Amino acid sequence: MGLMTKLILGIETSCDETAAAVVGEDLVIRSNVVSSQIRWHRRFGGVVPEIASRKHLENINWIVDKALDEAGVTFADLSALAVTQGPGLIGALLVGLAAAKALAYAHGLPLIGVNHLVAHIWSARLENPDLKPPFLALVISGGHTSLIEVKRDFYCLKGETLDDAAGEAFDKVAKFLGLGYPGGPLIEKEAAKGNPQAVNFPRAFLLKEKKNEFNFSFSGLKTAVVYYVKKEGRERIKIKDVCASFQSALFEVVVKKTLALARELGYKEIVVVGGVAVNQTLRAMMSKEAGTKFKLYFPSAILCTDNAAMVAAAGFEKLQRREFLSLEAEPSANLDLNS
Repeated sequence: MGLMTKLILGIETSCDETAAAVVGEDLVIRSNVVSSQIRWHRRFGGVVPEIASRKHLENINWIVDKALDEAGVTFADLSALAVTQGPGLIGALLVGLAAAKALAYAHGLPLIGVNHLVAHIWSARLENPDLKPPFLALVISGGHTSLIEVKRDFYCLKGETLDDAAGEAFDKVAKFLGLGYPGGPLIEKEAAKGNPQAVNFPRAFLLKEKKNEFNFSFSGLKTAVVYYVKKEGRERIKIKDVCASFQSALFEVVVKKTLALARELGYKEIVVVGGVAVNQTLRAMMSKEAGTKFKLYFPSAILCTDNAAMVAAAGFEKLQRREFLSLEAEPSANLDLNS
């Protein structure tokens, strides 16, 4: 492996995954360890912040130890430690940041604060190290649906959800339909057997004159599913058709807005990242609409969902500029992209 390259240990605890990873300056992943809390939150149909924080406390130490062991390194081999500072659940973020502060202080390592959305963008660069700004990024996950213009040293938010994130809408619809949690993969599985044109659910294309053309709104779509099921009756509807139609309506808006923004900004490269980017229907729709006019980047599934390899990778940008975090720094549930 060789330790001549700089190494960063990344820590991620923004929601319900406790993760740690070691990544090299060459963007080669030495280890990437993730502990999921799905089984603890499933019976509630969504993430319970208090439970998430407690599980992070239980898991953070052994997750970090395992990441170092799998990478075959010690703290002495590291150049820095990167941690998600926000956005996310404040209690969950606090656990990761406190652990990172303690480790940085104990081992004399510089501490780097990373924005969770920026980390997701870097997940695409882990498998495509030649990908360089400027380009457009769609971050689509359980907590975020954001269109971000990525410049050399700056991230510009061009559009975001005004209510539910895409993944949140999937979870809520799945819960209403009695499918379980997490909703994304469950709805995708049902949708694969259904007709996406069976139900004409609304598409929320927000008007340009209202200056929010590239923002998203999914609460109306979620409500439309509820009204449709109540009107038709659960015993008469086909769950698979409802899922396929819901998924198609949501993704149609996302795909069209993303490509429209790319055209407006003049970008030919688009990265699609975040947990919902795992969805094969989204990938197929985006690829079909993009055709040969755009080059799309989709990370592997393990890098789409929350992980610490992307946090470590994003840390190198700040390590190069020597932008370090004070040991008195606090987490931020709504951290600015360029903080």
